[in-house]
Amino acid sequence: MSHSGSIVSLTADKDELYEAHVDTSQVDERRLLRKIDIRVVPWLALLYFLNFLDRGSIGNAKLYDMATDLGITDKQYLIALTVFFFPYALLEPASNVVLRRIRPSVWLSSMMFVWGIVMMCHGFLHNYGGLVTLRVLLGVAEAGLYPGIVFYISCWYKRSELGTRVAAFFTSATIAGAFSGLLAAAISNMNGVAGKPGWSWIFILEGLFTILCAVASYRIISNFPETAGFLTKEERVFVIRRLRDDMQFSAGGEEFKVRYIWQSLRDWKTYLAMGIYMGFDGPLFAFSLFTPTIIDEVRYKATTANLLSVPVYVWSCIVTVIVGLVGDRLGKRGYINLFLFGTGLVGYIILITSRTPALSYFACFLAASAIYPTVPNSVAWVASNVEGSYKRGITLAMAIGWGNLNGAVSSNVYRAVDAPWYRLGHGIILAYIAIGWLCSAAFMFLLRRENERRDRGERDEVIDSDSSREGMDQLALKNGRFETVNDARREKGDEWSQFRYTL
Repeated sequence: MSHSGSIVSLTADKDELYEAHVDTSQVDERRLLRKIDIRVVPWLALLYFLNFLDRGSIGNAKLYDMATDLGITDKQYLIALTVFFFPYALLEPASNVVLRRIRPSVWLSSMMFVWGIVMMCHGFLHNYGGLVTLRVLLGVAEAGLYPGIVFYISCWYKRSELGTRVAAFFTSATIAGAFSGLLAAAISNMNGVAGKPGWSWIFILEGLFTILCAVASYRIISNFPETAGFLTKEERVFVIRRLRDDMQFSAGGEEFKVRYIWQSLRDWKTYLAMGIYMGFDGPLFAFSLFTPTIIDEVRYKATTANLLSVPVYVWSCIVTVIVGLVGDRLGKRGYINLFLFGTGLVGYIILITSRTPALSYFACFLAASAIYPTVPNSVAWVASNVEGSYKRGITLAMAIGWGNLNGAVSSNVYRAVDAPWYRLGHGIILAYIAIGWLCSAAFMFLLRRENERRDRGERDEVIDSDSSREGMDQLALKNGRFETVNDARREKGDEWSQFRYTL
């Protein structure tokens, strides 16, 4: 910090107390956190479970002669997978802006209701054109759910609490991966019921359940902390105060301004975050869509392949929870990312070189234990280093959207002509993971360097309305001039000189 009295000091101007007239002394923080956990996380986990289950059902349906019944080639099947990702990725940033401006209970539930209908329609397909159309509509309907949930959770918890909650919610994806194989194997026994093949019933029943849950969501999903109906007035105020103490200065509401979008677009963190998300989202989609096929092709068939995918997902669920707990406890999410991506590199090198089904199956465990835990760990890491609710929402949506867009690539890498070992596909996924490792290393290095610059006072702002005073530090003038510390906090967000990034 500079020694000039006109330069911002952490103690020079305390942030005004949110709703200062409200007494929160009787609020039990631990009990309140449990109350929020029970109300917020489980239902969101169910939503994402259904999202992941519905999106990946086509991979299971393919094993039960869907492609043959529709008369589509392998290339056409890959195109149908690909077209899903374009609307899914491109609509995500706009979705998060809408989510912050209206109630989450309305936006997330409506999204879910529409995609449930689209899923049911998959069960009545007759040709390739219908399949492509429905995959595009599914991408439109599901766009924004994942970044919306991540952003929504980040508005409830401190940075040191976020990893565990995101991991708990994201484990539903691994459970969906395990459950989808069991469910598909069970539903396939309905083959011939009402004159429909077993793969049709997979889509119809899963879509119907999604619609029912969407209707319930309108009442179950809570809004943002400042208006949450399940909390008392004192509890709502307490939540906002503890978030502001954790440098989430936008907690309690923030008026939308176009400059928040530009702050995100100009921030180098946004683009490195996109590289990190690219590093795990490309592999994630490929893994979830093709794990049954990969196992199937190395001498395990149809139902056996679906059932053998279950232990892989159970293992990744366990690792995801452990990583979430360790990340919150140690706070070293960058180092965790490097370790996880490194494990993925080993897994895919084995898949590329393996000629043994058992060894390839073991490598699937390594790949899963790298891909799935990296997602919530990276989400918590990026979210905790971006302040300003709109800026954070846009940054997360851009990173997640770019990562998801790479699903359009990774959904095409496992070609039938490369069976049974799929070396080309594994090699491309290996390159994705390497990109994730490099971007994580760069992200951590640059965050540390920025913290050091702030420790040296190189980012200090001038807190003084009198522009005529002499002797002002020129570097501080370049960093901005504000009436109060609170103005600097609100205006600059994570660029404020006293904000410290987590490594």
